[in-house]
Amino acid sequence: MTQTTTATRLAPHPDRLLPADPGARQVARTVYDAVKDAPIISPHGHVDAALIASDQPFSDPASLLITPDHYVLRLLHANGVDLAALGRADLSGTHAAPPGRAIWRNLADHWDDFLGTPVRYWFETELHDVFGLTEQPSAANADAQYDHIAGLLASPAFRPRALFDTFGIEVLATTDGPADDLAAHAQLAADPTFTGRVVPTFRADAVFDPSRPDWRPVVASIGQASGIDTGTHAGLLAALRARRQYFIEHGATATDTGVLDAGSSPLSATSRERIHAEALRDPSSVSEADAAAYRHDMLYRWAEMSVEDGLVMQLHPGVIRNHHAPTLERFGPDTGHDLPAVGSFTTPLQPLLESFGTAPGFHLVLFTVDETVFSREIGPLAGFYPAVYAGAPWWFIDTPAAIGRYRSAITDSASFTKTSGFIDDTRAYCSIPARHDMARRADAAYLASLVVTHELSEEDAVRTAKRIVSDIPRATFKL
Repeated sequence: MTQTTTATRLAPHPDRLLPADPGARQVARTVYDAVKDAPIISPHGHVDAALIASDQPFSDPASLLITPDHYVLRLLHANGVDLAALGRADLSGTHAAPPGRAIWRNLADHWDDFLGTPVRYWFETELHDVFGLTEQPSAANADAQYDHIAGLLASPAFRPRALFDTFGIEVLATTDGPADDLAAHAQLAADPTFTGRVVPTFRADAVFDPSRPDWRPVVASIGQASGIDTGTHAGLLAALRARRQYFIEHGATATDTGVLDAGSSPLSATSRERIHAEALRDPSSVSEADAAAYRHDMLYRWAEMSVEDGLVMQLHPGVIRNHHAPTLERFGPDTGHDLPAVGSFTTPLQPLLESFGTAPGFHLVLFTVDETVFSREIGPLAGFYPAVYAGAPWWFIDTPAAIGRYRSAITDSASFTKTSGFIDDTRAYCSIPARHDMARRADAAYLASLVVTHELSEEDAVRTAKRIVSDIPRATFKL
């Protein structure tokens, strides 16, 4: 355990992430100043719409800033802190939830374990800019800082809707299950006192893989929500189309799909129905080959639906979910042990792109946690297919350095317009402005590097920076 006994000053440098060279730094300042206060468009995230709809005060600093943030959880866990001590529900029933103050002390005790990580960067910006802290967390000040933040959270200015305005959020996309009734979204849309925009995103990963233990109950729930029998594969597709339309009626512009690989070879209707029927009888009897074939066909059908209804298709394959079975059994999913696998897009997506890659209005945003594919596959794909867009660095690579590498890798093939804009991908509501500010600084640094080598004028750099935070994500996600 890392113990910090004396507090050091918390004062994020105004030129953080900008170039060290004075000339490039001055250009980067100009570029950053042009976008630093621009409204936030967040087209891919995991904040619950009910949090904003209910507008209830946050209960305590730990449940707001630590427990829901898997970036924070995984690093604390890696440094020896049990997830039960961080507020995650212990499904084994062996540990009661600790008080928020104890969770905050764990963060303070391990503060230096975050050095050099984007999590530390986000946290410093968040604690200073949002909560007004002027000292780094430490064992000595942990209780005082906890009390300070708790006091702020009790005030009207720190309720969810007030922070939505304070953060300058213009559009916030949530992630929602295929059978969700979207009641919170309907409540926000009907509320004349709420002037922001919160849109749902259709996420139906479970239906792609019949070998998943939750496949049958999710398929049944989609049938119930749509009123369409999902006992056949054709019925499932009809029910999914109906649910997608329901999401569109509630403001959705996109779907989000996480699968093991990007295979997209279509099956015949006979083969699809055979595997579907077998999975409904007994999922354990579905062979690995059949499960993969069904999954690949579903990805093809998903693109087909997007061509039909216009929803943007976000795709992020190459993640091994729930890598540590004992943690999954004890704490459930989204607890920090989803891990990257090798990525591949060009060959796996060829069947899908041959059919839909030039279809008018189809948008396919490709994300990866394997940044080697940015220059080798995603950039070139986005540089040819009108439908393909290069998703921003995400999850393990949404770091300042990786953003620079992404820009270098993608820009040669696809320029700036075939990208997604920044993706914060967060459940941690108060980190949203810090994450977007980081991206704006990193992009300013990259654009400045093009200006000082005379590849771009300063005027073009400023104009491009404005587009990256505004009309590029609007166009990509049809916002």
